[in-house]
Amino acid sequence: MTSTAQLTRDPAPLPPATPGPNPVARAIAAVFKRRETSIIIAILVVIAAATIVNDQFLVSKDGFRNLLLNPSIYILLSVGVAMVIITRSVDLSVSSTLGLTAYLTGRLFIDFPGIPIVAVFIAGIIAGGLLGLVNGALVAYARVPAMVITLGTMYAYRGINVAWAGSNRINPQDMPKEFTSLGTAQILSIPVLTIIAVVVVILLAWYMKNTRGGREFYALGSDPEAAQLYGLNVVKRNLIAFVLCGALAGLAGVLYAARYGTIDSAAGYGVELTAIGGAVIGGVAISGGVGTLWGAAFGAILLLTIKSALPVLGVQDFWQQAVVGVLIIGAIVLDRVLALRQHKKLITTKGASS
Repeated sequence: MTSTAQLTRDPAPLPPATPGPNPVARAIAAVFKRRETSIIIAILVVIAAATIVNDQFLVSKDGFRNLLLNPSIYILLSVGVAMVIITRSVDLSVSSTLGLTAYLTGRLFIDFPGIPIVAVFIAGIIAGGLLGLVNGALVAYARVPAMVITLGTMYAYRGINVAWAGSNRINPQDMPKEFTSLGTAQILSIPVLTIIAVVVVILLAWYMKNTRGGREFYALGSDPEAAQLYGLNVVKRNLIAFVLCGALAGLAGVLYAARYGTIDSAAGYGVELTAIGGAVIGGVAISGGVGTLWGAAFGAILLLTIKSALPVLGVQDFWQQAVVGVLIIGAIVLDRVLALRQHKKLITTKGASS
């Protein structure tokens, strides 16, 4: 019979410790699990395929510049829309906001000769923010779904633009050369418009990740009722999301004027679908509460890169639209599958711990 003293003297041997995974391996695994990594890989694959068919797609000076320059305006729009979608809303009026602020940009240079370029940038951002405020106020106080409100303001803002611009068109020579040259200017071979878009994304991504206000966007989108019970100011968060989205669309309108120079009442027509598509492809869940602004930015880059690459690959116009549509549907289905797997995993973990 074993005595108590023997048990004290001869404890059961512990199982050999299993060495944990290497920290570097864990870091690499974490990087490859991120949605942004898969999007970047997809962008590189598309660029490689198009370059194999036609090396001018990347290797030429204009090819490299266009790859960076073309998505710049869409990055701003997708990031703005992503902030609204994260709060479980949507903004369909960004294209009309872009058109109005682009025309406003041209009119300011015509009606106020000598106006500083910085003042025009500020005016465009404020005008876009005010249009976003109208959207946010209607959604927050009228308690009407954002899709209905912003569908209405999309047509209303476009109607104001048509009534204001009429058949007139603003040409590059109506604006200062210093302003229009921003559309093609480069710093260390990187377009200035791309630098502006990247700086804006960095600032807003930091805000969303590291501030209480940014985290409240996710809380609101995950469960609006719980967020309200917790004491979050839901109306304030909705207003801020729409104002930021409108301000980014306003900035995009100013950059549109600098990039293209020619502005009429149809400026930016239809770009809202590309902006929303970029956000969704980038991992921003259409049901709210999930996604990053970096993902939205990379999603916009992927969409614009595919649109540029498909003609090079010999894909006809009809199939180009179909490919983009399939890509968006695939992103939504992937998000749904991942959400269901995560939900199932949580239930399994909870059952095992109880």
